[in-house]
Amino acid sequence: MMTSTGCYPCDQEARFDVSPPRERIAFDDHWRVAHAINSALPGWLVLVPRRHVTTVAALTDAEASSLGLWQARLSRALHEVTGCVKTYVVQFAELEGFEHVHFHIVPRMGDLPGELRGPRVFGLMNGTCGEHVTTEQMDETAAELGRVLQGSTVEIS
Repeated sequence: MMTSTGCYPCDQEARFDVSPPRERIAFDDHWRVAHAINSALPGWLVLVPRRHVTTVAALTDAEASSLGLWQARLSRALHEVTGCVKTYVVQFAELEGFEHVHFHIVPRMGDLPGELRGPRVFGLMNGTCGEHVTTEQMDETAAELGRVLQGSTVEIS
């Protein structure tokens, strides 16, 4: 998907103040959490640096120091909201328009078929296995996750 800047995450960040709930589930000065687009799995999240960066090595110390906390916190929230048995955390950033570093935080449900486990979970992206989650479903999930994350005792700074 080509965008005005050629970077989908940067385009979304540029319109942050008017973004729908699915694009701003939670955030701090360094990171923004959004629902993944083109996914057939409700709760598939992306954790995106708020500045343009294309490699993990280029993260600042401040960005890197909160990365693990965000990943754990999002995993706990997904467990509470979706009932997933675990989460997958994945980072590739290779698709055209999505080279901006981003981490997929994927709820792995207990009934996920074996042929979609591990890296094959990406079969649930881009319409390859079923219908996409609607924008209404993404916004509902975003609201639930936002409530859980706000009630969390762990602070993100």
